[in-house]
Amino acid sequence: MAAELTVPQLSAQHRPTLDQALSAIRSRAYWSPHPEHPKAYGETAPADGLAAFEALRGTRLDLDQPGTDGWVGGEVSPYGPELGVEYPHADPEVLLPAMRAGMGAWRDAGPETRALVCIEILSRISARTHEFAHAVMHTSGQAFMMAFQAGGPHAQDRGLEAVAYAYEEQTRVPGSADWSKPQGKRDPLEIGKSFTAVPRGIALMIGCNTFPTWNGYPGLFASLATGNAVLVKPHPRAVLPLALTVRVAREVLAEAGFDRNLVALAVERPGEGIAKTLAVRPEIKLIDYTGSTEFGDWLEANARQAQVYTEKAGVNTVVLDSTDDYKGMLSNLAFSLSLYSGQMCTTPQNLLIPREGIATDAGHKTYDEVVTDLAASVGGLLGDDARANALLGALVNPDVKARLEAAASLGEVALASREVVNPDFPDAVVRTPVVVKLDAGKPDPDAAYLSECFGPVSFAVAVDSTADALDLLRRTVREKGAMTVGAYTTSADTERAIEEVCLEESAQLSLNLTGGVYVNQTAAFSDFHGSGGNPAANAALCDGAFVANRFRVVEVRRQA
Repeated sequence: MAAELTVPQLSAQHRPTLDQALSAIRSRAYWSPHPEHPKAYGETAPADGLAAFEALRGTRLDLDQPGTDGWVGGEVSPYGPELGVEYPHADPEVLLPAMRAGMGAWRDAGPETRALVCIEILSRISARTHEFAHAVMHTSGQAFMMAFQAGGPHAQDRGLEAVAYAYEEQTRVPGSADWSKPQGKRDPLEIGKSFTAVPRGIALMIGCNTFPTWNGYPGLFASLATGNAVLVKPHPRAVLPLALTVRVAREVLAEAGFDRNLVALAVERPGEGIAKTLAVRPEIKLIDYTGSTEFGDWLEANARQAQVYTEKAGVNTVVLDSTDDYKGMLSNLAFSLSLYSGQMCTTPQNLLIPREGIATDAGHKTYDEVVTDLAASVGGLLGDDARANALLGALVNPDVKARLEAAASLGEVALASREVVNPDFPDAVVRTPVVVKLDAGKPDPDAAYLSECFGPVSFAVAVDSTADALDLLRRTVREKGAMTVGAYTTSADTERAIEEVCLEESAQLSLNLTGGVYVNQTAAFSDFHGSGGNPAANAALCDGAFVANRFRVVEVRRQA
């Protein structure tokens, strides 16, 4: 059957986008082709997207995948409602060979065609951003606006960024070359050479509960754009956004004349644990994973046949030394601690504050004053329930709630968590952050601030000095990892010292943020998410290293 999407059509529509993405990753300037304002999608888009989401509830999402041996459902929104969507359960003995079957034609299509097809997939997802936003909201617990932006345009940007890096890395080597070596009086040695980027095999993308698209799209599109087939294994509580993604990808691949089984879905029955089973299969050559350190470490140790990319837990830290905008610092930190109930891998946890206090434009502030003022700032930000619901979303699972409730027993509570009622979703579990005062003066190998406490929990840790804060920062990044580090200082020497720690320990640093940019947010094409250089993650989203080992270059030499 002839392709409905031809390469000239794809090139005319998407080559300019690819070129702009390539330019953006080189300049690191702001750029995004995906609007982040809901109104940009048309007057009827909000209602249409909600209607499309509602139409999915209580249905069977049939992907027409080989090896379907049953149906799996059971997702319940953190806001309360059951989604009631059923997904195909696959027999890997049938599905994996079917996925491999189309890889030869996908490989031969070349880097540009693969990139253009990937961008078409992203374009179609973008057109349905409102629908995807509801799917993300009701699987992750994000508030709608965050689900719309982070789960929609920001995730699509990260996917496109991966496509751009994949294209750039694959095209570093020319497709062919004529090689001629002079031999003096004799005829030169002449060889014709061709170079082909070949895929590693089938990639396994293991999705997470909190950011199924944002964390999932980089690996998915990096693998697909480099010629690999991709098996998407969603978190059992967050299947719908990735199932919709797989359905769109399969439709586009088929319309472009490729095997739709290059992208497939693998859901699990309750307690089945198929991620471990799939991860060690010989067909799986690439794995992308976001989640707990325990399982990430298991993958790295046991999936020896695969190149494994992990984002795990870390202890994110902010060093408070001094500031020339005390009010702005408090406001910025309050928002960072509150956004999505702290359920971000980039949310600050440890706030290191000298016990003698800090210098500010509002005068010297003692440790107790800083903590009290920060608590008041968070309380003021979340004092209105409507605004609190819009920022906090809902707790994604009972484990987060348990950690939040247990945190109050760890030390003196500077800011108690309170329950917020969501009038639209009365079954949602919504809680404001807790801030607990701890002291690093007495060595304690089991101190709470030495491990990640995922959720709306932060520790205001008293330290003897800024120098001691930097020692503790270095220790936690080296031993536990960190996705983000923040610092506030008016001293050039202190700034250099903090920067040196982060350079030596490979941690991404944000300095003196007091406006509308927050330590727990990163922008595609410009910011690197994670570094790959400390225990929190072994890869960065996104850089050349994230894509370059997803393919190999095979050379064929022919006598001229």
